[in-house]
Amino acid sequence: MIELNDLLTRSGLDPTTVMVMRHRPAEKDLRAVLPWLAAERPAVYNAFQCNHSEVVEKALSKARYLVSFIGHEAGRAVFVGVYEVARYEVVSVDRFWALPGNAELRVLGISGPKDERDSFWFDLQPTLHLSDWKGKLVIDWTGIERSWWRWASRNRLPVRAVHDESLLVKAMPDWQTLTFEWSQLNLLPTSWRQALAQWRGIYYIFDRTSRLGYVGSASGGENLLGRWQNYASSGDGGNRLLRGRDPQGFVFSILQRLSPDMQVEDVVQIESTWKERLHSRTPNGLNDN
Repeated sequence: MIELNDLLTRSGLDPTTVMVMRHRPAEKDLRAVLPWLAAERPAVYNAFQCNHSEVVEKALSKARYLVSFIGHEAGRAVFVGVYEVARYEVVSVDRFWALPGNAELRVLGISGPKDERDSFWFDLQPTLHLSDWKGKLVIDWTGIERSWWRWASRNRLPVRAVHDESLLVKAMPDWQTLTFEWSQLNLLPTSWRQALAQWRGIYYIFDRTSRLGYVGSASGGENLLGRWQNYASSGDGGNRLLRGRDPQGFVFSILQRLSPDMQVEDVVQIESTWKERLHSRTPNGLNDN
């Protein structure tokens, strides 16, 4: 059976110089979008793996390369890339949060350096090694699964499969089952964004904090995508009763998808029927009309 070390050796990499990581963040929001970041926001993905705990810092500082994977399913990992450990430096907490990508990761729940300490930041430079297999190569993550970083030369990690298509961005689910956290709106995969830009519809925002809901409609520029991007940037989308609330608690879904040819006044009328059916007008909900 072919193992990861076989692939590394054939690519000209010495496994004794390679650290392997299988990322599966504890933060729920980050874990949900990490494959999207790897596929379409590689700089943010790389920012995620540039800072670690003291134990991992010491080990990674001795490596020449990092081979990065994401937890795919139990005991499996999907390949993202090979990175050269170009250098590292000690950064303060303030400096850490100012580094590119970390502000976006903060929205997704990362807490930054433990105990507010100065920590190592690694300059990880993407290489072309095995790049054609990004998102396609799956290995068995043998042994204890929570042992998420390892030296390649000390482990046997069999190749499970090489898929024809990337596993990092899956096909968009049926619109009737879609739910998005507010923190995900700016990170949606391109193919998903293209679909939402074509759809007019009635949407629902549930505020977990107040346990109240808001019904809205999208029929303008870029339809659902354009409307939800407004929420992503402003938090409240210009709606009075959403203003001042923490958008981190907002969950978005689609109540009804409408024809792209439907007149705006007809969309508004359907929106009104949903407000009635879901009792979303104040004081029972967050609609003020």
